Amino acid sequence: MSTTAHPSTESKESRLKRYLRERAEDDGELYFKGKFIADDVGLSPKEIGALMAKLSGSVSDLEIEKWSYTSATTWRVALA
Repeated sequence: MSTTAHPSTESKESRLKRYLRERAEDDGELYFKGKFIADDVGLSPKEIGALMAKLSGSVSDLEIEKWSYTSATTWRVALA
């Protein structure tokens, strides 16, 4: 499939990557739950969770890992 078939998916992924990079650069590392950044990136917590799982294996300049699970997944992001 071409990327033009799913422009909104690409846009969502790009927005989330940009947000994560900016926050990781500012703070060195970032811990968050999707529900707490959903408004900041304009995505639902469910969309964030799905994208984070995808990004964790495909973004080389960020270290992304599931940190813990207490009522929602906590993610840790740092610059690689």
